[in-house]
Amino acid sequence: MTLYLDSSALLRVYLAEPDADRFEELLLADTEWASIRVTQVEVRRILARRLAPADRAPAAQQFAADWARTAVVELDHTTCALAADLAEVTGARSLDALHLAAAQRLGGAALTFVTADLRQAQTARALGLTVAGA
Repeated sequence: MTLYLDSSALLRVYLAEPDADRFEELLLADTEWASIRVTQVEVRRILARRLAPADRAPAAQQFAADWARTAVVELDHTTCALAADLAEVTGARSLDALHLAAAQRLGGAALTFVTADLRQAQTARALGLTVAGA
């Protein structure tokens, strides 16, 4: 099985949110991770915005190590077109639609979509994805 990780799932761990242990357990349950290229931008931006420099360095190092082992779905024409279709049909926010499109391209129901975002989780379930986290 492969885990599709959205930014919110990763950030729960790096920001030491109250449910970080639960998300860390989910992430450790599988060695095969995937996400879309935009996750790199989202995570690094939020780490820079929310953490003090002393806390940011270790979190950024952990993210860099995790990102290096993550299969990355590129924002190509096919992914973006599918995301646009999903956004129109479901009303999903743009970034959510990109994550959902990437997960569908990778195998849809054959993977587990990990998110801390309740709205995104509801949309993923409506699309037939198996969801963990939210």
